Parts: sequence; structure tokens; C-alpha cells
Amino acid sequence: MLRLKSLRLCGLSMLCVAPFASALELPLPPPGEDVVGEVQVIQARYEDTFADLGKTHDLGYLEMVAANPSVDAWLPGEGTEIVLPTRYILPPGPREGVVINLAEYRLYYYPKDKPVVYTYPLGIGREGWDSPISNTSITVKTPNPGWTPPQSILREHAEAGDPLAAYVPPGPDNPLGPYKLTLGLPGYLIHGSNKKFGIGMRVSHGCFRMLNHNVLELASLVPVGEKVRIINEPYKFGIAQGKLYLEAHTPLSDDGDVSVVDKHAAVVNVLLKRDDIQGTHLLDWQRVRDVVAAELGMPAAIAEQIEAAKNAGLATQ
Repeated sequence: MLRLKSLRLCGLSMLCVAPFASALELPLPPPGEDVVGEVQVIQARYEDTFADLGKTHDLGYLEMVAANPSVDAWLPGEGTEIVLPTRYILPPGPREGVVINLAEYRLYYYPKDKPVVYTYPLGIGREGWDSPISNTSITVKTPNPGWTPPQSILREHAEAGDPLAAYVPPGPDNPLGPYKLTLGLPGYLIHGSNKKFGIGMRVSHGCFRMLNHNVLELASLVPVGEKVRIINEPYKFGIAQGKLYLEAHTPLSDDGDVSVVDKHAAVVNVLLKRDDIQGTHLLDWQRVRDVVAAELGMPAAIAEQIEAAKNAGLATQ
């Protein structure tokens, strides 16, 4: 099996220390390709935590943990190298409107008038309050929202000995933060937060929680009526410069860890849906297994085009 460091580095393009001009705005790839962004590496300061670094670099907590499995999330240590997983395989399906991939705790937005994608980390529904898989749209945009907790949340807090007010006015103590985008699904929102922790985790009652500066930017970009597609895809395949990449995330589950057999079956099922790569690439199945096991959440190369593999002497019987 490949060493973790080898798996992390060899399947990625070069590690880049210079930040993007905009950390959230990435040029779309050429036609027929699926990978955007570049992985970055920084050195931690003494006072850094993954929560702080995530806010600075628009990354969620769990994706930081996945990309840095040997680093203490709360005390990385002065000078420790931190991988910023800012390279992505675009989600499957149409590249239009808003796409939320629950398994990677991430939102993508494709504006109609610009060949770019904006991407942001999300907090999603916790166990028992799962965020839905659906096709919907943004129906209302509301700056400085107040919050009227639904009866289910009022009951939950009352039973826990932490009663809520029937109405929370706009302001710094409002759980919806500075902006909310109402979805066509009754009771579901994309919104900011009054909490400093929880983005990129299963923390909400089903809504989609964003960093406040992210939700303000998204609200300035998306119009009312914009399509929203919510999917759950822990395994994404994509093409970049002739190579086939796999991005593996920990599958969401309310029933404990997903078995290795089920993970591999899910990967094969996703691969079979990609008609455009059937018969065109020579897969390294051991590498596929390593990527699935590591769940680093970053694109890793798993196959060369067949002609390129033959020319390099990699093809086998």
C-alpha cells in the first residue's frame, strides 16, 4: 500500500504556497475536464487552529481534518505544514446554478455570465435532522433576518433545559447571521451564523450554515429563482490533462461507519455512470483502494489514458 504522504502528494498537481487572487472564485476547466483549483500548503503560526484557518481560507473543519490527518486540529504547532484542500473535482451533473454536495460539506455556484465557479464550505444537518437531497430554487433573499424557531426546535431546547425565545430579532445573537436565502423546500434555508464553529460539519437542524462573509458574497451573486441542486456524492471522478482523478470523502451515515465493501461498491457504481471514460483509461485499482481508504478529500490520480499508459509502458495484460 502507498504511504499516506505519497498518496497525498503524488495524486495531486503541484502543491502551491501562493494564494488565489480570490480563494472562492475559480476558473472553469476546459471542455471535457472536471478539476479546478490547486492544493496549497502553509506554515501554521503558534496561535492557529483549524477553525481559524478554515475561516481565513474558506474551508470547513472536517475537510481540514481529512487533509491533515496527522496534525492536531487545535494545536497544530508553530511552523507545522498545513495542507489546504483547495483543489476540487466539480460535482457530477449540470454546471449551472447552485449545487450542494452534502458529503463534502460544500456549495458550488456557477454564474450564468462568467466562466467561473464559486465554492464555499457549509454546515449541514446533523444526525436525526438530515439535510434533504432535492432539486429546488431560491425563493426569497432576506438581509438581517429575524428568527422564529419552529415548534420542533423549541421543544428540543425546552427538553434540554435550554429554552429559546419565541422570536430572535436581527443582530449578532441571531442564529441566521446577516443573511438568509429561503429555499423552495418548506423550512429549509441557506444562512449565516452567530457561532464561530461548525462550518464544514453536521451541526444544523437541516439548514445550510455558511460563514457570514461567504453568505453575504453568495447573496450578492445569486438571483431569486436560481436553481439549487442538493446531492450526496462522497466519490467524484474527474478528468484533468488526460488523467483520471478520484476525490473520496467519508460517506454520511446515521448507522455507524460504512463498510469497506459498501464503499468500494459505491465507487464502482459511480464509475459506471461515467460513459465518457469507459474504455479510455487504464485504472490502477490498488490506488483506487488506497484513495478510498485514506478519504483525504482531495483529487488523486488513479488512471492514465490508455494510449499514454501504453507509451509509458504501464499497460498490463
